Amino acid sequence: MAASKSKHPPSSAMPSAGRESVTAEEAPLLPGHTDPGGDSSASVLGAVFNVSTSVVGAGIMSIPAAMRVLGVAPALALIAGAAALADAAVGFMLRYTRGGASYAALVGDAFGRGGAALLNVFVAGNAVGTLTVYLVAVGDVMSGAAGGGGGDAAHAGVLQEWFGRHLWTGREVVLVAVAAILLPLVLRKRVDSLRYTSAISILLAVVFMLISLGIAVYALFKGTATMPRMLPDFSRLSSPFELFTAVPVIVVAFTFHFNVHPIRAELSKTSDMKAAVRVSLVLCAAIYAAVGFFGFLLFGDATMADVLANFDRSSGAGVPQALNDAARLSYALHLVLVFPLLLFSLRVNVDELLFPGRRPLAADTRRFVALTAVLMAVLYALAIAIPSIWTLFEYSGSTFAVTISLIFPGAIVLRDVHGIAKRKDKALAAAMIIIAVVTSSIAIASNIMSSISDKVRGASR
Repeated sequence: MAASKSKHPPSSAMPSAGRESVTAEEAPLLPGHTDPGGDSSASVLGAVFNVSTSVVGAGIMSIPAAMRVLGVAPALALIAGAAALADAAVGFMLRYTRGGASYAALVGDAFGRGGAALLNVFVAGNAVGTLTVYLVAVGDVMSGAAGGGGGDAAHAGVLQEWFGRHLWTGREVVLVAVAAILLPLVLRKRVDSLRYTSAISILLAVVFMLISLGIAVYALFKGTATMPRMLPDFSRLSSPFELFTAVPVIVVAFTFHFNVHPIRAELSKTSDMKAAVRVSLVLCAAIYAAVGFFGFLLFGDATMADVLANFDRSSGAGVPQALNDAARLSYALHLVLVFPLLLFSLRVNVDELLFPGRRPLAADTRRFVALTAVLMAVLYALAIAIPSIWTLFEYSGSTFAVTISLIFPGAIVLRDVHGIAKRKDKALAAAMIIIAVVTSSIAIASNIMSSISDKVRGASR
């Protein structure tokens, strides 16, 4: 095993004289320090923006649909619970980090090279799926979609509504233009260099939330909106187990763990990372709750799996089209600005899988540029080939996301190679794993049964 099995953290993690003493079980393995080399100069505010950008991604688009399935009260409780579990998982990760600069190094410390390689596979799979969702969503907003995924109807894109159907308003050309816009951002070698675009992306998410609020208030005054259900409507569900399909959607919305170490590594004081994560989680949970409530209030039981698809000319909400377009465009731009941060973690994990033991990726410009180009080409091809985000949302949350965000952190604590876990830590870690396995298994089974039922009904027509 790469790490020694000492029962106490290193002396650098212990408090200095004059400070309140901390027991070995409570002291983090990750020391708070200032890097003398000068590279670790990021601020706490920058970390908050980057963590928040990692959290608030494409998952927000399906929060209103999750609220449609669960009802408002259970959905809000689930959002709060997922945020609390994410905070606990990141707390475990920071306590068990010893010198490693990545999530994979942390898992490798507990489970060896095989564990680190397995995590990299899951992180890469999750990142590929999520980034493909980003591009598909941007393509849907700008060029429209044929519909069919998750029961969503066909809808026109903003460019097609404004200018009609032309070659240059098609998905293929639009995504090439998006890739050109992204190029200067995806070639940045430091996470902290994206702090300004991260801040803008969070601002755009807030703008989307405020526009949704404005549209909901307008619809209420016009009488085209009704108060949403507080509890689930079982008469609309094929089975009670369908409720569990909303759990992976919320889990995906709080999966950011692979970016914790790169962001932490650039902080001037690494011990500030826990506070930055908590502030980000509170902010993001509030945004999710507001967007989910206002989206469900506005569209009710007609809320689609991708709520952005509801904001088109045929939405029937009775609101000015300018507001609908502003909502779609603000969130599409948000996704564009989130994209480089998630690609950063994907690039690092793929590099660790393909080139283990090589010099750092940022120090090898040729390898950095080549890997970036290949990943962008693969993501572009997937975004063109996959017409709907629904299938990706259904299964990525039940597999990759829960493993990354709940199962691996819990397993690290149960493994406890440094002997610092308390009984309550192990109990919480075991509960995280059980929750992940049970809810994901039920969600996957429910999704498979629903798919089979849909095919049977389609064949009988």
